[in-house]
Amino acid sequence: MTIGIVSAAYISAAVLFILSLGGLSGQESAKRAVWYGIAGMALAVVATVFGPMIDKSVGTWFIILLMIAGGSVLGTYVARRVQMTEMPQLVAALHSFVGLAAVFIGFNAHIEAGQVAGMDEAARAALSGFAGILAHKTPVELAIMKVEVFLGVFIGAVTFTGSVIAFGKLAGKVEGKAKKLPGGHFLNAGAVGLSLALLVLYFYGADVWALVAMTALAFFIGYHLIMGIGGADMPVVVSMLNSYSGWAAAAIGFTLGNDLLIVTGALVGSSGAILSYIMCKAMNRSFVSVIFGGFGATSGPQMQIAGEQIAIDTDGVAAALNDADSIIIVPGYGMAVAQAQQSVSELTRKLRASGKTVRFAIHPVAGRLPGHMNVLLAEAKVPYDIVLEMDEINEDFPNTDVVIVVGSNDIVNPAAQEDPNSPIAGMPVLEVWKAKQVFVSKRGQGTGYSGIENPLFYKDNARMFYGDAKKSIDLLLPTIV
Repeated sequence: MTIGIVSAAYISAAVLFILSLGGLSGQESAKRAVWYGIAGMALAVVATVFGPMIDKSVGTWFIILLMIAGGSVLGTYVARRVQMTEMPQLVAALHSFVGLAAVFIGFNAHIEAGQVAGMDEAARAALSGFAGILAHKTPVELAIMKVEVFLGVFIGAVTFTGSVIAFGKLAGKVEGKAKKLPGGHFLNAGAVGLSLALLVLYFYGADVWALVAMTALAFFIGYHLIMGIGGADMPVVVSMLNSYSGWAAAAIGFTLGNDLLIVTGALVGSSGAILSYIMCKAMNRSFVSVIFGGFGATSGPQMQIAGEQIAIDTDGVAAALNDADSIIIVPGYGMAVAQAQQSVSELTRKLRASGKTVRFAIHPVAGRLPGHMNVLLAEAKVPYDIVLEMDEINEDFPNTDVVIVVGSNDIVNPAAQEDPNSPIAGMPVLEVWKAKQVFVSKRGQGTGYSGIENPLFYKDNARMFYGDAKKSIDLLLPTIV
């Protein structure tokens, strides 16, 4: 392919990626948006593989085909094996791959630049691919490239270890509580300061040891930063790591001279940052407090909860549902764990068939990933028009007969409004307790992911519908008339 054809392909792919991001903002357009992204990525890969930057030797073609085949097989295996409930940890794991790729590419660029610098003019003229591009760079361009390499490796290394820890917390393999080493944020600040000093040394001629030392420091920063963030903030963390992976890709794009990688990385980085901001706003927390403060800081003693949790059986819930005219269902991570979305969808169908108004209330940080609940409900073929965001439905709870909370805790916790000393004080929540009756489908009396007690469970109009969410709802289905 000529440079002109490659440029045209890159522009087309960039447009497809933008359309994909735009389409993912709505459930109705999400499926079409995914196909835009697939088409854009296929076009980008073909244009890059057949473009002028790739060495056209037989050995290079063999490695490229081998990597594409291996990645395709592995991707297909993972896609078939991973459950929808495991999507958050899968996304975190995929972010780690992007970070590690940035590290490898940065080191490769450093090694190739050193090899090219040691060649005579005749040998340089015979080079192709990335080495050929390096051979024609001016000393100033090579100096700038060193900064690009350094930044790409730094962001990539932070993204890699941070994503690995995020995966561990989401998968339950690493404790979800915020933990920091003695020294806390000063250790992170010191590591960043040393990294900046190493950047100066690397820019002024230090060998690969400066890059290796910085990489080790960045690995530590990623690990320690995410270990210091509590489990309740993991949706924001996943979004933030998505942003980091985008900026790492953009930095490497500058190194490789790949315009599409720069544009794509910038799209991912900026969209991830915007989403992180939106989610922090939904939690009434600043981005800085999430990243550097962790979760769980309180300013005084928390409100004492009086009363007891009162259980209700299937017949009691069924009677209330059959008498109700308006019903709101609030899904949470418990629904995902129990894989109850299909049962919830069938319950919704039966209730609507009997003439009742049924809607879903989605909190921006429900689940472990932005849009997690929307994806599960779409998979279960719940109609898009009855799935509403918090701002669209919160005022309707006082006029609602029955609310069914399926595996949610913090997003329906009245302590956010009633207890100024609560760790979630000021966080916008779904005001389900204002409905006439609230049924909470929950495995037991334990606290949610953040470890905070919920006064909702003790209110006079709330009853606990204990048991596995899927089994509990399946028992309800025959009783709906």
